[in-house]
Amino acid sequence: MPSDLSHIDWARRTEPDDLPEWMDEPCSPDDLRACLADLERVNRLTLGYRPTLSFLDSLAESQHLPAPLRILDVGFGGGGLLYRIARWAHRRHLPVELTGIDLNPMAATLAKVRYSTAPIRWLTGDALAYAGGVDVVLSSLLTHHLPTAGAVRFLRWMERTATVGWFVNDLERSARSAAGFSMLARLMRWHRFVRHDGPVSFARSFSPADWDYMLAQAGLAPGAATVIPHFPSRLCVRRVK
Repeated sequence: MPSDLSHIDWARRTEPDDLPEWMDEPCSPDDLRACLADLERVNRLTLGYRPTLSFLDSLAESQHLPAPLRILDVGFGGGGLLYRIARWAHRRHLPVELTGIDLNPMAATLAKVRYSTAPIRWLTGDALAYAGGVDVVLSSLLTHHLPTAGAVRFLRWMERTATVGWFVNDLERSARSAAGFSMLARLMRWHRFVRHDGPVSFARSFSPADWDYMLAQAGLAPGAATVIPHFPSRLCVRRVK
């Protein structure tokens, strides 16, 4: 692991300002492209898309959904999740309107090229200022980039915005998982951003108790949202209205 994690107190969350990720800093398009490509490899290898697709499966099977189902992916990064949702919806013959929004303008540029044939709208901006209608809000590996107060604001916004439900897919804080990822990243020779930021992301992630606290701070009633672990090393939050 990076040497700056040697004195981390894993019993509590490390705020992003106290432990930066290289990917959060300005970088070249080539570095971002290579980093996002390796992150998609990480997601495929670690079954990172599965929890979100399982959530959508449960929605499709349990209730009548609006048509088209308007899905917003916040912080879409490389765009791989929305691409897989497009394929999922096509297999189910489910009409969807897919939108991704990310603060980094290079993310939209790269996603438009990589997934040019997919019916997805790629936007640049702050999701909390998004003015379109939304049925389902999704995020994947986003919340550990936010300060704790920002994560609470994001929960409030999702609860206010999504008419059907929302799903957070992120990591569970764990020194063991951070060490394991560090070894895997070196073995796979992933981009230097991924090798550095992966273990850091685990330190900046949340525990189930953290999520319970933040959900309460966001004004959700006990039991309204469910915190669910997913193997390997994922901790997700599910809300269906």
